[in-house]
Amino acid sequence: MKYYYNYSNKFCNLFIIEENNTIHNVRFKFEEKLFIKKSTELKKLQTPLIKETIKQLDEYFSGKRKTFDLPLNAQGTEFQKKVWQVLKAIPYGQTCSYEQIAIKTGNPKACRAVGLSNNKNPIVIIIPCHRVIGKNGKLTGYAGGLELKQKLLDLEK
Repeated sequence: MKYYYNYSNKFCNLFIIEENNTIHNVRFKFEEKLFIKKSTELKKLQTPLIKETIKQLDEYFSGKRKTFDLPLNAQGTEFQKKVWQVLKAIPYGQTCSYEQIAIKTGNPKACRAVGLSNNKNPIVIIIPCHRVIGKNGKLTGYAGGLELKQKLLDLEK
């Protein structure tokens, strides 16, 4: 059984999905209908793991938490999973370019593939794709919008 819960704060509205005692998704609220349509197994419930996820998100958004300690199960290709592991290693308050991440995955020419993997990140905020910026230091695409990306980066300063 999969469980979901809607989480909101002054920054954004998120949709959290748990399955088999792991967090599978933390997505922006506007994506919720997609997941509910695809799965007849989804049940709205604030499980202990979802409560812990909410607690850690609250701590992050209040500036008290710099890393997350949750069991994650992000589904994707092997390359996407490699990119997401590199994203998790970007320290709080720092940023990396797509090129730097491509190099860290062992594929220095895979900048576009890194961007596509960022776009497919199923666990936003916790897997910090918002910390990825353009080579020139400018903000680039973010599923939650560039305004939110800037707010998250400002929060981490």
